Amino acid sequence: MNSSFKKCPVCGKPRSEEHAPFCGVRCKDRDLVRWLDDGYAIPGPAALSEHEGDEDEANA
Repeated sequence: MNSSFKKCPVCGKPRSEEHAPFCGVRCKDRDLVRWLDDGYAIPGPAALSEHEGDEDEANA
């Protein structure tokens, strides 16, 4: 299957074989920044903060 028919998930331009699934370095880097800045999230229960975890261990 030719990836040029699929679109970049960031900007919608045609994908590049070299940077798949993105169109280029710019969109690839933008996606990485979103991950690093907690721009993406997986639904689930809230995580315990560092302090909450310490209290649970003290009560055990």
